[in-house]
Amino acid sequence: MASATAALRGGLPDRYLTPEDIAALFGVPLETVYQWRKKRTGPPGFRVGKHLRYDPAAVHSWASERMAADEAA
Repeated sequence: MASATAALRGGLPDRYLTPEDIAALFGVPLETVYQWRKKRTGPPGFRVGKHLRYDPAAVHSWASERMAADEAA
């Protein structure tokens, strides 16, 4: 039986993701993730105190929208 962190939902961990997780997931520098947030072009994130987190379902949805937009272009 898989642990809670190993359980996958849409190919992503079943926990909130950190900016480092997003950078690793998309193979981009951490600074790119912060620029996406600043420009509001990346996956939607939220703050928990001083920590930035991302909902795996929202990240999956954002990535799906980007793929659909590329296919349509």
